[in-house]
Amino acid sequence: VDGPNASQITPTALDRWESRLDDVFAGRPYDMLDAALSDTVSKYPVDIQPFRDMIEGMRMDLKKSRYKNFDELYLYCYYVAGTVGLMSVPVMGIAPESKATTESVYGAALALGLANQLTNILRDVGEDARRGRIYLPQDELAQAGLSDEDIFGGKVTEKWRSFMKNQIKRARMFFQQAEAGVTELNRASRWPVWASLQLY
Repeated sequence: VDGPNASQITPTALDRWESRLDDVFAGRPYDMLDAALSDTVSKYPVDIQPFRDMIEGMRMDLKKSRYKNFDELYLYCYYVAGTVGLMSVPVMGIAPESKATTESVYGAALALGLANQLTNILRDVGEDARRGRIYLPQDELAQAGLSDEDIFGGKVTEKWRSFMKNQIKRARMFFQQAEAGVTELNRASRWPVWASLQLY
């Protein structure tokens, strides 16, 4: 629920997007943007489910502003970012010489999406707090002795630093999982993925 068009994202709009998505995958695009996606799904073995899941993540974001634990946050991160990895693999392609399983390549792509979203969350804590949102596991905040008020107040304490170190460690773990899949992609697709791993 951030970005320049956030006010236009409503449950009704998301329902329309989902209906439109079904039409795109059926080869019935509405406009030029739809036509580009329709062309892609006609040329590559792209699955519709990650697209539906992303829309579900946007629905979740309209309803939730807190996440009880990492399991809940993981699901949100999967919906809004892990899905991007799953959408990308069929287009990027797996290298013909790859010995990896398809499942492991998709797992690495999913991990990259999760790592990127967790990094976004950690970068945007203050901005999200100003919008009344906390994308951090509530149980882990409590274990660290931190409250919503600490987040909203922007207090940087030793407790906060320690908490953030653990969150950063988790994001790095997902980046490490993602690295394993890069060399399994088609050669032409590796550079952008490496760049996102190194620069994010």
